[in-house]
Order: sequence, then C-alpha cells, then structure tokens
Amino acid sequence: MTVNQLRKMVLMIFAMTAMATAYGQQGQWAKADNPTAKFMIDAERQWAEASCTHNKIAQKILADDFQGTSPEGQRYTKSEEVLDAADTSKSAKDCRLVEAKVRFFGDSLAMVYGRETSVRKAKDGTEQSRCLIWTDTWFKRNDNWQIIAAQDTRFDCK
Repeated sequence: MTVNQLRKMVLMIFAMTAMATAYGQQGQWAKADNPTAKFMIDAERQWAEASCTHNKIAQKILADDFQGTSPEGQRYTKSEEVLDAADTSKSAKDCRLVEAKVRFFGDSLAMVYGRETSVRKAKDGTEQSRCLIWTDTWFKRNDNWQIIAAQDTRFDCK
C-alpha cells in the first residue's frame, strides 16, 4: 500500500467516523411503545399532578444538581421544588398533563416537551386557571434517568 493510498484510507475512516458521530447526535422522536419514553411521560404526568396530590415524585425524578426556571423567571433547585410540592397550603385542583413528547439525543440525553393545566387560588381568593408549556431535560447517569433542567412558561388558557 502506498503512502497516498494509506492517507486516503485514513481520511475515509475519519470521515465515516465523523458522519456516524454527527448522526448519533441527531434527535429522534420516541416511538409510542418506547418503555423509557413511557416512563418519562408517566413521571411528567405525576409531576404535573403534584400540586393537587402532593405526591413526592420530584424527590425521585429530579437530579440532585437540578436547576429549574419558574414561569415567574426565578431559578429553583431540587430541594426548593420538593419543599414547595409538599406545601399543602398551595394546593391546586384539576391538575393534568395535556401533552408530552420525548426526543432522544443519543443514549443518555432526552428532552421532553409538554403542556399542563391546573386551577389555583389567587392571592385575592379567586380561582384562576394556570396553563404552562415547558421543556424538561432528562439525563441518564448510573443507569438512572432524571431531570437535570426545566424551563416553564405560562401562557393564556383558552
């Protein structure tokens, strides 16, 4: 094999490896029967219902280094979310997950895009619908999927 042939082969292997790596980073929407996606959507449903049920799902699904951004533009941690979810004075009703879609990026990163609604008491005592659209970032560490970041945005309920 000549030096030129060897260079061409090395270049071709490098190009093929680069293409495979780039392809692996492309997102793939989860199929309806994907068990990991089903787990994530069920966990998201439980988190959406937590203001009504005061379940302890946040303790399980949020990573210790989790950072969230609230609809009010405030950052919050896992410990703050766990305390907030346990506060029965902040109870809501009609909490429900409207939709959630999972997109995987390789074997250890996923984004879940969703919407949820609830009815909460305002400071003046009136009940107000609360509609959120959000993006949660899931990361797999030590064979355990957890949310490492969340971004919630309020929108007008229709």
